[in-house]
Amino acid sequence: MAFDGITVAALARELDDRLTGGRIYKIAQTDRLELLLTIKPAPERGGGQVRLYLSADPSLPLAYLTGTSRQAPLNAPAFCMLLRKHLQNGRILSVEQPGLERILRVRVSHMDEMGDLRTHTLVIELMGKHSNIIFLDEEEQIVDSIKRVSSLVSSVREVLPGRAYFIPQTRGKMDPLTASPESFRAAAAGAGRDPAAFLSGSYTGLSPLMAQELCFRAGVSDCRSAAALTGAQQEALYGALCELMDTVREGRFSPVLYVEKGTPTAFSAVHLSMMADLECEEYGSVSELLEAFYARRNALTRIRQRSADLRRVVQTILERDLHKYDLQLRQIRDTEKRDKYRLYGELLHTYGSTVPEGSRSCELDNYYTGEKITVPLDPTLTAMQNAQRYYDRYNKLKRTYEALTTLTVEVKAEIDQLTSIRQALDLADSEGDLLQIRRELEDSGLVRRKVSSAGNGKGGRGAETRGAKGGRRTPAARPLHYISSDGLDIYVGKNNLQNEELTFRFSAPTDIWFHANDMPGSHVILCAGGQPMDQLPDRAFEEAASLAAYYSAGREQSKVEIDYLTRRGVKKPGGSRPGFVIYHNNYSILASPDISGLREVQDAGASQ
Repeated sequence: MAFDGITVAALARELDDRLTGGRIYKIAQTDRLELLLTIKPAPERGGGQVRLYLSADPSLPLAYLTGTSRQAPLNAPAFCMLLRKHLQNGRILSVEQPGLERILRVRVSHMDEMGDLRTHTLVIELMGKHSNIIFLDEEEQIVDSIKRVSSLVSSVREVLPGRAYFIPQTRGKMDPLTASPESFRAAAAGAGRDPAAFLSGSYTGLSPLMAQELCFRAGVSDCRSAAALTGAQQEALYGALCELMDTVREGRFSPVLYVEKGTPTAFSAVHLSMMADLECEEYGSVSELLEAFYARRNALTRIRQRSADLRRVVQTILERDLHKYDLQLRQIRDTEKRDKYRLYGELLHTYGSTVPEGSRSCELDNYYTGEKITVPLDPTLTAMQNAQRYYDRYNKLKRTYEALTTLTVEVKAEIDQLTSIRQALDLADSEGDLLQIRRELEDSGLVRRKVSSAGNGKGGRGAETRGAKGGRRTPAARPLHYISSDGLDIYVGKNNLQNEELTFRFSAPTDIWFHANDMPGSHVILCAGGQPMDQLPDRAFEEAASLAAYYSAGREQSKVEIDYLTRRGVKKPGGSRPGFVIYHNNYSILASPDISGLREVQDAGASQ
C-alpha cells in the first residue's frame, strides 16, 4: 500500500484544483496528530463545503478530502488555537508538492491583527515515522508544529518554533522528474541490487510497489541486478520511468483500488499492469480512493482485533474437546473385550462343575461356535466365583461403553460446532457477525453470558443491549449475496445463526439448498423463484455448489462433494445445535471451490 510521491502528486493536483481560492471556514484538531479543515471552495471551483483531513500519525500518515465530520475535543489544543488565529477565514493561494517528495505545501493569505495581508504556509509531511504538520511564516521560519522534534530526537533537523524550515536530504536520492539518460545509466551501473530496489532506492517518491510496476512494464522483473542490465534493458527501464513522469507532469491520474477475494490488496494513482488479474475498482479522485481504502482496511483490522478474543476462546475449547474425544475413543476401544468376559462367565456358569479346584485355566466348549476356548482362572477362587468376577467386569465395561457412546456423540457435535464457528470467524466482516457468533457461544454454554447493567447494576463493560422484553438486540448482519451467471440470487450464511435464519426463515420451500457433504460449511440457498428444480439452468447449480465448496472446510481441495435438494426436504431436529440439520433423498455434485466468475452484491441480503 504505497502512499508514495506519485500518490501525493495526484493528491496535490486534486487539492490545488478544488481548494485554490477557497476560504478556510473551520479548523479542528480531532486527535493529537490529526487536523480537520472545513473549507468553502470558490464558486468557480464547485462551491459548497469540503473537509480536508490531515494526519501525521507515524503508523498512518494521511491527507485527503472527505465529507465525513469527526468529533473534536471541547478544549482545542494549543497548535489548533494557533492555526485558528492565523489561518481561519484565510484564502488558499495554492497547494503544491516540492519535486516528488511526500510533502504538501498549502499557502494561505489572511489579514493579521493590524489589517495587513500576510502569507503563511502549512506543510504536511507524509513520511512514515517522520510525518509532521508544520506551520511556517513568510520567511520560511517554523512558527510551530503538531509534533515538535528536538535535537535529542533528531540530529538531522530540529522542528521547533523559530528554526528555519528545510526538507532533509533523502540519502542522496535523485528527482525522477529531472532524470536524464546519462545519470540513469551511471546510477544503474553502480547498483548491485535488483532493478526494483535500485529504482526505489535511487529516486525520490518511488515506492517498492511502483518500482516493481516499472520493472514489469520494461520486462526486467526477473533480472537479479540493475548493473547486469543490457543496454536495451536499461533503455526500456528508463523509458518506463520517463513515461510515468510524463503522466505525473500532465496530471493523467487514474486512481484505482485492487481487490483480491474481497480484501483490498493495493491502491495506486495510476493503473498497475502487473495486477491486471486482480479485481479493479476505479475512483473519480485520489481522495475518494484513499478514504474508501483506509475505511475498508480499518474495518477489516477492527473486525480481526475484535474477533481475536473469540478466536482464542474457540481454539482453546476446541483443543480441549479434541483431546477429550481422542481419550474417549481409546476408552471405547478398551471396552471391546466386554463380550469376551460375558462369554467366559456364561461358560463357567454352565460347565463350572467340571473345572478342577485350583486350576489356573480351563478349556471349555463354546456352544455359540462349537469350538474350544481357553478361559483364564484365578486359582484362589471357585469356578462360580470366577464366573461372577467375569460378569462384574462385563457389566462395568458395558456401563462404561454406554456412557462413553453418549458422551462421544456430544463431544463430536461440539467439535463440529466449534469448527464451524472458527470458519465463521474467518468470514465475519461486521460487528453484527461477531455478536451473532458470540450469541451462539453463549447460548451453547461455551462462554459466559455478558450480563446487562440495566437490570441489576452489576453488568460489566461491553454488556450487550437488551430489548424491552429482556431479549438481546443483535445488530443486523447479512449473509453473503451473489448473482449467478443466469441472474439468479444465491445467498451464503456466514455463521450458524445466519445459516438457520437463511434456511428456515428467509428461503422458500422450493428454493434449492446446498451444503458440503460430511464437513462443516455454510448453508447456500439458490433462489428458484417458484420454478421447479428441473427447469433451473445447470450452470446455476454448478455455481451455487462452487460457493458451498468455497465456504466450507474443504476450500483448499480441488473438488468437494456437495449435497443439494429442495429446501422443504431439510429438517432441524428438536433441541439440536444452531445450524444442524438432517436431510434425505438428496442429489450430489462434485464442485470446484472457484468462485472467481461470480459477482457479489454488497448492498443486499436477507434481513436478520
